[in-house]
Amino acid sequence: SFFAERFFALFDSDGSNSISLDELLKALNLLIHGSESDKLHFLFQVYDVDGSGSIDPDELRTVLKSCLRESAISLPEEKLDDLTLALFESADKDNSGSITFEELKAELETFPEVMENLTISAANWLKPPDLEQKRRQTPRYLTRAYWHNNSRKLLFLCLYSFLNVLLFIVYMLQHAAGGIWLMLAKGCGICLDLNCTFIVVLMLRRCLTWLRATWVVRVLPLDQNILLHQIVGYAILVFSVAHTMAHVMNFIHLTQVHESYQLWEYVFTTRPGIGWVKGTSSITGVMLQVLICLMVVCSSTFVRRSGHFEVFYWSHLSYIWVWALLIIHCTNFWKWFVAPGIIFLVEKLVGIAVSRMGGLYIIEVNLLPSKVTHLVIKRPPFFQFKPGDYVYINIPVIAKYEWHPFTISSAPEQQDTIWLHIRSMGQWTNRLFEYFRQSDSQALSNKRLTASLRNRRHQTKTQDELFKSLSCNGAVASNEDVAVELTLYRMNGARSTSQKPHMDQTVQAELGDAPSATREISTKLSENHRYCDIKCYVDGPYGTPTRQIFASEHAVLIGAGIGITPFASILQSIMYRYRMRKQNCPNCNYSWCETIKDNEMKLRKVDFIWINRDQKSFEWFVSLLTKLEMDQADEEPEGRFLEMHMYMTSALSKNDMKAIGLQMALDLLAKKEKRDSITGLRTRTQPGRPDWGKVFQKVSEEKKGKVHVFYCGSPALAKVIKAQCEHFGFHFYKENF
Repeated sequence: SFFAERFFALFDSDGSNSISLDELLKALNLLIHGSESDKLHFLFQVYDVDGSGSIDPDELRTVLKSCLRESAISLPEEKLDDLTLALFESADKDNSGSITFEELKAELETFPEVMENLTISAANWLKPPDLEQKRRQTPRYLTRAYWHNNSRKLLFLCLYSFLNVLLFIVYMLQHAAGGIWLMLAKGCGICLDLNCTFIVVLMLRRCLTWLRATWVVRVLPLDQNILLHQIVGYAILVFSVAHTMAHVMNFIHLTQVHESYQLWEYVFTTRPGIGWVKGTSSITGVMLQVLICLMVVCSSTFVRRSGHFEVFYWSHLSYIWVWALLIIHCTNFWKWFVAPGIIFLVEKLVGIAVSRMGGLYIIEVNLLPSKVTHLVIKRPPFFQFKPGDYVYINIPVIAKYEWHPFTISSAPEQQDTIWLHIRSMGQWTNRLFEYFRQSDSQALSNKRLTASLRNRRHQTKTQDELFKSLSCNGAVASNEDVAVELTLYRMNGARSTSQKPHMDQTVQAELGDAPSATREISTKLSENHRYCDIKCYVDGPYGTPTRQIFASEHAVLIGAGIGITPFASILQSIMYRYRMRKQNCPNCNYSWCETIKDNEMKLRKVDFIWINRDQKSFEWFVSLLTKLEMDQADEEPEGRFLEMHMYMTSALSKNDMKAIGLQMALDLLAKKEKRDSITGLRTRTQPGRPDWGKVFQKVSEEKKGKVHVFYCGSPALAKVIKAQCEHFGFHFYKENF
């Protein structure tokens, strides 16, 4: 690569076409411990390809093109020219047609965050860690902040553990006459009765969704139901293994004392007559142990995350057999199970009834970058949900009996349709993507004219709805604008060459305001867009921790990759309510937002942070984010209500020598065009990963009220963010997906 050749040439100080150990150490010492002036000289030499002592525009363009390649950023040649001219014109103070060392130094001094730690990533790996990081710190789980921020969960776990220990001791003492092994078996048995019943309660999704809207959510850790389900599952495994081993040891003892039956007869037959249903306790116990172990193994992370979700799904359905065998195996289990079991059965029947009502159909499909399938489903009139809720969907043409959970990405205020964004990460999701990627020619060959007429009518209807939703003038919505079309998706999907001359002037103005990057993405999306009429079934909606967002004063939404899905719905709903608060002066058309609080929304500030690995991933929701930016007034009494922060992890950071020129050029061009070159948004995309300490410090200093952080993404990043939230005293909510 360009930088490898330039670094090699500069490291090879004697021109021998090889780098000795002394030359390597000398160069690395300069990059790590060198002065600011030494590093700047090295950087200037990298950019001065011909060694003339100055940098001309062609050299700068070559460097920026290599910077783009190093940061995995793809831009048109015209945009590369714009970046080159923006940086060159800013640095060439004397208009001499070339950049000298002094001019480059002066330009870099306008970026203090770059000068703070100028190095290259390869040299930074060799840099020894700070002494402060080596110091032994108090484990996070022993800090006061951790116990304060997790008080409900920890208190509930303490009560849960206490109840298990209490029942275990009581039942052990009641069977003291039977010996130690029988005591242990009975103690574990009663704990199994409790846990196998409690795990039913944690599966009552409709009841938990209803409880989230009550005061109970402030007392019980309802948002931790997935974690509690996992804890109880592991507890069942431990108690069942201990229960089985204790009974086996007790059977060994009985064979030695009475010699009536052999060990295999006690374990695998009904001859000893153990159990309240024809002596079947031993056989059902063996079957239960096998099923429980199978369920735990198949629900492990490495199974679910390795593209074998179906293994987890089908093995988990054996809970029906587990409950049936438990009723036969244990004399008193039915007494524990009857109440939650009936509620669970009612929930299932209600779910089946709701999912089969309304005749839902997938009416549109968009295939997005990174193998993301965007489904548009006709919304039935009775379907009511909250922002961030999720549903279980069954598509018979993909898999007749499989139901999979996905977050709703459309806003509740969008009355006609429901949106789902599904990333291909397993067998079912890959089949879904491939099904819609297949060529339409074969499927439509028999009824091509009928399908064409249906598509044309659908497009005409969609365009008519668009004209109505955009009938108000101006980029900022007012209280009179009751339309809830908050994205450019409909606009992009309805465009066609034949209809373009007849478009309304308002629509043309709206399209003119959209950034060029958005228009390019719209063209790409139209190639993978199709209308359809595919039957599907939906069970839900079910609530998530994000329902707490409207009770927050300052909300920080953090999405990693496809983790933006719940926030797409939330952001649309927030901005809809924000628009309802908009006030316009009838004389000067000045607009502002009232800051009054109400029961519906207490939000005063929203920070949205989206972290993506590559550039293409931003294309999923760039139209939505563009519209959200347009919905806000540029000047508001208390600052912007919604602030967006975009991060691209594949891009090298600003203080890396291989990216410093590119990041400076992107900053300069963004200020000039008031638009980011990577996404087309007004918000500048930042390279690398966020410095969470600095991000949360800034949030804390804004003092907009109690801060609630909502996260959806990988579990590894969740731990990092949660630790920072505990440090700053923020409330943390994690979405499971």
